Amino acid sequence: MTSSDITGAAGGEPYGPTETAARREQAVRAAVRQGLVGPADPVIGLLDVADIRASAAGLRAAFEEVTAPGTPVLHAFAVKAASLVPVLALLADEGLGCEVASPGELALARAAGVPPSRIVLDSPAKSVAELREALALGVAVNADNAEELARIDALVHTAPVTSPLGLRVNPQVGGGTIEALSTATETSKFGVPLRDEGARAWLVRAFLDRPWLTRLHAHVGSQGIPPELMARGVRETYELAEEINDAAGQRRITALDIGGGLSVNFASDREHPTHREYARTLRHAVPGLFDGRYGLVTEFGRSLLARHGTVLARVEYAKTAGSRPIAVTHAGAQLATRTVFAPDAWPLRVAAFDAEGRPKTGPVVEQDIAGPCCFAGDLVARGRPLPRLESGDLAALLDTGAYYFSNHFAYNSLPRPAVHGFVRTSRGVRFALVRPAQTLDEIVAESGGDRPGALRSI
Repeated sequence: MTSSDITGAAGGEPYGPTETAARREQAVRAAVRQGLVGPADPVIGLLDVADIRASAAGLRAAFEEVTAPGTPVLHAFAVKAASLVPVLALLADEGLGCEVASPGELALARAAGVPPSRIVLDSPAKSVAELREALALGVAVNADNAEELARIDALVHTAPVTSPLGLRVNPQVGGGTIEALSTATETSKFGVPLRDEGARAWLVRAFLDRPWLTRLHAHVGSQGIPPELMARGVRETYELAEEINDAAGQRRITALDIGGGLSVNFASDREHPTHREYARTLRHAVPGLFDGRYGLVTEFGRSLLARHGTVLARVEYAKTAGSRPIAVTHAGAQLATRTVFAPDAWPLRVAAFDAEGRPKTGPVVEQDIAGPCCFAGDLVARGRPLPRLESGDLAALLDTGAYYFSNHFAYNSLPRPAVHGFVRTSRGVRFALVRPAQTLDEIVAESGGDRPGALRSI
């Protein structure tokens, strides 16, 4: 089966928690029966295709409810959240574009068949070569700072430009519960700081002097940012756009890129907040944003994919230490990097399955779920109450559809696992290979295996 075999799965409204969990359990059993996971392949990723489609449809519907008819809206998926070409192609089928932040991500979006007109380039460190390529393709670009804007000045004067061009601002409205993901703090590295002395006047003049500069971009942060704070940042950006247009005496700013960053509830199957709830929060906070005068761009990532992925890892050994049961699995920091190093900010639910892929039953005991990496802190869960896991059982890390498959940490040269998409049919579960497991030969090759004597020759 190829990825094209699953493009006919139905979209529509997001499935409820019970239906999603039932499909996940059926997929785990099928993965075991079909030999996708086992002693030879002890860790894999699973992606629920029907839920991904439904999530994309739900996002589109959420903003259609609050925007004036005919308003141009581009939902550009944040590629860093799931940098897998088949995923990007699936989302493109559902009407989404791509937000990219590197030459690699741009190449992935293009490989997925996403047209340049539906790609947005954001990055705080774009090189001249990156900017030149984006402008030549017609990809939208959001400049991050004054120096980058000067580079674009030089480029637009040397060749015709069709790319929508914007400027990122930092509304400086504050941070959320995860400092590293809060991008609208007073000293954030992103964008032009809106409240710094002289910055607002500089921004107005920058747009008045450049008729080709037609967008404003802001992104308050991601996980840990409450929707109300995100809406405050959007409102600050909208008010700046109004000020610029008033100063220009015409509609100079024609579109606002409001970023993404909606948080995910990792505590249960309940989706909260939803894209619909956030869209309504925005409409209440910034009603003028939706009256049809401005086009909109969004950049959601985690909130679209997280809930629809599962890491399935075989328990290699079951042991105890200090009377604490420990299940040693093949999924640790190499996949769940943030969870291992910042467990309070990135907790994951763990589900227990037996060796046949059936939900595990029996007395619940507190146990640690450990990974394969060679350091003591490689634990994806500590003291977690679960039916006791034994060798050959399976530990499922839930809500891992975003970042866990695209931010591999090559500790101990552990290979990237295979990722499979699945759909449920009347005949059972069908799988499509999204990405094959990394081979040992590939690990050796990317580690300089073709030049073992390189350092001896100098």
